[in-house]
Amino acid sequence: MSRVREAGVIGAGGAGFPTHVKLNAAAEYVLLNGAECEPLLRVDQQLMAVYTDEIITGLVAAGEQVQASEAIIGIKGKHKDVIEALSERIKALGFESYVSIHILPDIYPAGDEHVLVYELTGRIVPEGGIPLAVKCVVINAETALNVARALQGHNVTETYITLQGDIPCPMTVKAPVGIPVMEVLRRSGIDDFAGYSVIDGGPMMGSVMNDYNGYITKKNKGFIILRKDHYLIRKKMMTEQQARVIGKTACEQCRMCTDLCPRYLLGHDLQPHKLMRTMKYMPGELAEAVTASLCSQCNLCEMFSCPAHLSPRSINGWYKGRMREADIKYTPSATEYKTKEMRSYRMVPSKRLIARLGLAAFNGDAPLTDPEWDVKEVSIMLSQHAGVPAEPIVREGDTVKTGQVVGKIREGSLGAPVHASRDGQVVSVTDKMITIKVEAAYV
Repeated sequence: MSRVREAGVIGAGGAGFPTHVKLNAAAEYVLLNGAECEPLLRVDQQLMAVYTDEIITGLVAAGEQVQASEAIIGIKGKHKDVIEALSERIKALGFESYVSIHILPDIYPAGDEHVLVYELTGRIVPEGGIPLAVKCVVINAETALNVARALQGHNVTETYITLQGDIPCPMTVKAPVGIPVMEVLRRSGIDDFAGYSVIDGGPMMGSVMNDYNGYITKKNKGFIILRKDHYLIRKKMMTEQQARVIGKTACEQCRMCTDLCPRYLLGHDLQPHKLMRTMKYMPGELAEAVTASLCSQCNLCEMFSCPAHLSPRSINGWYKGRMREADIKYTPSATEYKTKEMRSYRMVPSKRLIARLGLAAFNGDAPLTDPEWDVKEVSIMLSQHAGVPAEPIVREGDTVKTGQVVGKIREGSLGAPVHASRDGQVVSVTDKMITIKVEAAYV
């Protein structure tokens, strides 16, 4: 536990929840999320193929920490070579009585924690709850890899990022934390981004970047690069105000957004069509929209389900924001949950989703590479995780080594330490980042 904490291991992708906090629990199952259900992303499936032993070892270590009686790897059946490699190495490492593989359907969002828990264990996470509520702990493949490396004494200084989309050179790169985002984007084979937009994350849950002047963090998982006139970019560029105005006038209450909602199908009381109705007739009645807090923001309703191309997810998000401001919380009324009878017939195949998004032409390989990075500086963000930012423990002029702690967790707070990703000299320390001039040997 202490090594995972010191190494700065967090959930690789998403909110970046500190792993040492997640593992400070008791559970019956530890689950490896190898679904990677976001279209076009290729990180976890390749890591499981290349770093098979380390990922299995990290998963087992996590399971032992939470005293889980069983570890289950969830992976889509289409990754046959990876499944074969995992099966062979689980047996060779002597973990066949502890680690099993569960084949997931190729659907979206198979990687949603609530969906994954149900598919792997048959348990339904309560409304507004986390997997621990049903004695499960979930980590993904890159996190398991970082757990294994932490136990070997290595801190998190690198991450893996898929570059995909309308680009000459799709690839998945191993990148140092803190290098400029633009350095990674240029690996796509595009130098002039004037005619392009970039989605930070996956096509479904990622957002269009406003500028490319930032720096890589431990949470970066992918960049989807598309021309500005692509349907997906135009859809994601719709403002919240536009979504509300159009939703008020055009929603026909067909309830397709609800019928295909993954959380609704698990038995939760999330019904997006009712939230659309509330927006249309009584938008200010927050009490009528309190179930919006159950939304996982998977975006299926907005990007696939709605035949009128409206924006239920944006409406849900608007209500969630208003409820936070008003300190209104949803109180579950159910104590037991049952999946909808039609659930197995209403899960959305990934291929259909990719086609609907206009991404079929870009759904190819993105080979894993470990390139040289010609960078003069790295900027280590102090907030790369859920919780409060790390506190700097270095000063301008200090010499640092790769893997050295440069920011620590504030005592008693949720967070994770950050580390230098290159040898060099600290040239700037602010409340947001620590900038290190890289030694010439790396350039």
